[in-house]
Amino acid sequence: MAQQSNQAPEEKLSCSICLDLLKDPVTIPCGHSYCMSCITTSWDEGGQRGIYSCPQCRQTFSPRPVLVKSTVLADLVEELKKTGPRAAPADLCCYAGPGDVACDVCTGRKLKAFRSCLVCQASYCEQHLQPHYQSPTFKKHKLIDASINLQDSVCSRHDEVMKIFCRTDQECICYLCLMDDHKGHDVVSAAAERTEKQKELGESQQNIEQRIREREKDVTLLQKEMETINYSADKAVEDSEKIFTELIRVIEKRSSEVKEQIRSSQKTEVSRVKELQEKLDQEIVDLKKKNVELEELSRLEDPTQFLHSYLSLSKLTGSTNSPVPKTNRLWYFESVMAAVKAARDKMQNILTEKLPLAEPTTRAEFLRYSCQITMDPNTVGASLDLSEGNSKVTYVKNTKYPAHPDRFLQTTQVLSEDGLTGRCYWEVETSRPALVAVAYKSIGRSGDLHARSFGFNNKSWALRCDNSYIFRHDNCSLRIPGPKSSRIGVYLDHSAGILAFFSISETMTLLHRVQTTFAEPLHAGLCLLGFCGDTAEFCKPR
Repeated sequence: MAQQSNQAPEEKLSCSICLDLLKDPVTIPCGHSYCMSCITTSWDEGGQRGIYSCPQCRQTFSPRPVLVKSTVLADLVEELKKTGPRAAPADLCCYAGPGDVACDVCTGRKLKAFRSCLVCQASYCEQHLQPHYQSPTFKKHKLIDASINLQDSVCSRHDEVMKIFCRTDQECICYLCLMDDHKGHDVVSAAAERTEKQKELGESQQNIEQRIREREKDVTLLQKEMETINYSADKAVEDSEKIFTELIRVIEKRSSEVKEQIRSSQKTEVSRVKELQEKLDQEIVDLKKKNVELEELSRLEDPTQFLHSYLSLSKLTGSTNSPVPKTNRLWYFESVMAAVKAARDKMQNILTEKLPLAEPTTRAEFLRYSCQITMDPNTVGASLDLSEGNSKVTYVKNTKYPAHPDRFLQTTQVLSEDGLTGRCYWEVETSRPALVAVAYKSIGRSGDLHARSFGFNNKSWALRCDNSYIFRHDNCSLRIPGPKSSRIGVYLDHSAGILAFFSISETMTLLHRVQTTFAEPLHAGLCLLGFCGDTAEFCKPR
């Protein structure tokens, strides 16, 4: 009674079926009141063999009571409506939504179920659950947390609650199953088995908690390792910058010393040359003077004077050999340059082999190695026309080119002008079908088809771009899946032996990657396989 007295007026005048204010209220013989439409619908749907019950106290009536509108309750409801807005019952904020267990008694918009009854095989909100607490009829009913899978607790064959667990077959059964299919089996009550399994569950939880603690320790160790890695990386960057700065200072100092040595040697050699030049100039003056005297002597007609003057002229002195040294006086400069180049090459090799750069992974990183490719007119085969500064090739008919040992014969191929070493990246825009390739300059130009065709020998690597992709090297083919695109990117790291092909669209997709050893510089190659008007072009990455 105390609970009822604490209820708000709107709750007292609410229908326990629709949980709204009573509409056309009626009171049934047990004293509970409902909306006329709600109780009528409930009895129409739930009445069995002429027995009707109260949805709250479950009291049964037979025959079906005659429903008469309660004027007093109707007046109270109307009066309550006039007093102003009413607060919504607390349950109204708990309507069942997707994934919730709904009350099986609520009509219209259903509330969330609070508990489920294994005997009734139904779920109830707090309002409709009250009879299970208040009526002795429901005292032995088994209530559990609201569950959407109530049928899992009921035997599908006998429609009985499964309270027994068969350890032999490892399944829950009802008492009727025990009499036939599971006769003689090792069985216990479901509650007893649950107790056993609860122990195992506790052990499993302990194991899981132990693993969680171990993994948390691992995470802590990894966090420390990450901090160590970050610290080591930062220190390595700092130290490497210092070392490279020192190395740059050493190189600059050595460069200044070499420059001074070269200038000193230049000064010495220039001074020697000037001194020799002055001697030769004086010798030329003396010889010219002597030549004039001899010319005058040759014009004397008197033999006596001629002979007298001839005897008085001094004879020519000095060597007739050129004083200019025959040896190469530039050997010092050449040897210095050779030593500087050797040092550069050795430094590059050390930095490349001992400190290899990470392979690019993003488009921006690949673009750092972009290079402009120009095709060699001396290699272009028949039926191809070069344009756009020898960066574009078009399939045409009846083209003739002068003979050249580098030209491809009977093959619509062309190679780039320059050999490629180091790291390079370029892109090709092509119609299909076409080959995007790289090859040694020593690839065949005529004769056997396989010896001169891209991808059919060990001197070339080619990607065929058609309705699908096919990679070919040394006459071995590999079909490659990938997004179709008219633009192909090619990345080459010659010293590392890496060659990679990419499909370029809004994204950059790796099609195929080669890891090998390149014996010669590589030349970019193109081959058109289609019809007149097809094109392929080395283009600027966009």
